[in-house]
Amino acid sequence: MVGHSDFVKSVAFSPDGKRIASGSIDYTIRIWDSATGKQIGEPLTGHTDCVYSVAFSPDGKRIVSGSRDGTIRIWDAATGKQIGEPLLEHTSIVYSVSFSPDGKRIVSGSRDGTIRIWDAATGKQIGEPLTWHTGWVYSVAFSPDGKRIVSGSGDGTIRIWDAATGKQIGEPLTGHTVSVESVAFSPDGKRIVSGSIDKTIRIWDAATGKQIGEPLTGHTNRVNSVAFSSDGKRIVFGSEDKTIRIWDAATGK
Repeated sequence: MVGHSDFVKSVAFSPDGKRIASGSIDYTIRIWDSATGKQIGEPLTGHTDCVYSVAFSPDGKRIVSGSRDGTIRIWDAATGKQIGEPLLEHTSIVYSVSFSPDGKRIVSGSRDGTIRIWDAATGKQIGEPLTWHTGWVYSVAFSPDGKRIVSGSGDGTIRIWDAATGKQIGEPLTGHTVSVESVAFSPDGKRIVSGSIDKTIRIWDAATGKQIGEPLTGHTNRVNSVAFSSDGKRIVFGSEDKTIRIWDAATGK
């Protein structure tokens, strides 16, 4: 699929798998037909700097984006029009955005070191920022039940938060030696996977915060992106060593 004029920083499938959204350093978001590879409509424009993260809402009707311009924007996925005003509370780059499973909230992580939760209908921030990280927040995600949020940071830690109260749950998950670039919950919410600049992937018990097994090693450069398969049996990782690797989530092989 060709159309962006610079690096693509983020991609996401729609829930029905028929469309793909992409965010780029060219400041635009584009929507593509996943069957034909053709661009659907015009680029989504409004950001004034690189688009670092894009995500569809669970019903596929909206797209949320986070940018180097410090804003979060919500878009109508059918028309490409921006919905409402930009979400403006972050004071630096927004690296990661995600909808809650019910589509009512958005979580964002930023270079300003904070995580913020937003009302997806009004664009208003819910509660105070989540501020325990001591480094940039690179990745955030809701648990499948929407009750928890996981975050990965430049401080080398992973933290789990109560999505209703904003309180940190338990102690930070520690083991990575440098920045955590990507985090994700398993589909059943029982495990968390993380990828780091230290070239390792780690799997964690989401209830206890304990690491499960040994780190998954093999990449020769930083791990930028991690994801579970829909059945939770496999994990895929993308790295700056230019490879993608698939692992057995149970055995770590």
